[in-house]
Amino acid sequence: MFKILKYSFYDLMRSRWSYVYFLFYLLLGFVLLFLNNDVSKAVITLMNIIIVLVPLISTIFGIMYYYNSKEFTELLLAQPIKRTSIFLGQYLGVAGSLALSLILGLGIPFVLYGLFKSSAIFDFSLLLVTGTFLTLIFSALSFNIAISNENTIKGFGYAVLLWLFMAVIYDGLFLMSLIIFNEYPLDNFSLVASMFNPIDLSRTLILLKLDISALLGYTGAVFKQFFGTNMGVIISMLVLMLWTILPVWRLLYKSKRKDF
Repeated sequence: MFKILKYSFYDLMRSRWSYVYFLFYLLLGFVLLFLNNDVSKAVITLMNIIIVLVPLISTIFGIMYYYNSKEFTELLLAQPIKRTSIFLGQYLGVAGSLALSLILGLGIPFVLYGLFKSSAIFDFSLLLVTGTFLTLIFSALSFNIAISNENTIKGFGYAVLLWLFMAVIYDGLFLMSLIIFNEYPLDNFSLVASMFNPIDLSRTLILLKLDISALLGYTGAVFKQFFGTNMGVIISMLVLMLWTILPVWRLLYKSKRKDF
């Protein structure tokens, strides 16, 4: 598995798109720090970009890599190598290279700016952690879509639809349900609904840690009461881990039973 992981990782690191992805975050970090001159404000701006962009890039990269390396994967399947090792190695190579580009691209400008001397270091660390989780989650989801659809166009369509649902449509449905059933107590419903979407969960965690939950109104007070505690943060991280483990488990389960 580690040889396949190493190959997939270096294969993506040699890709020009990996450098574009890295340079984008590097320039973004320098520009935001130059314009804001405040780490906390830069973290808020980065959150709005990362929450949307990271899932999209991870989904596109994951599904592109699967379809582009399909012939090489079939060649590996003919060798005495476990199927789980092949697909887990490819997944970790893709997700690892994207996560490394994100961490280094944002970490370098903030460290040079003096992040370790700032009180916003924990907020920035949480931003990188949630960004890494989103990379792992949506890379795994894209591999699941690809392995379930032989048709490349159909796979790309489902992948884009998944990102669109998680990033945009889900929020609209959630807000509509809050408006329609506003006469009922929706505290528990809001908490549970946010956990069913890793993008919403990540956004809520970062907003509350930046102590701007007042912008969310009554719902923000409810979230603050739960997510603002240490137990709430631990549960949220466990939910993000579950969002990562379940798609990976399904990928391995599907790979062992699929007829290539």
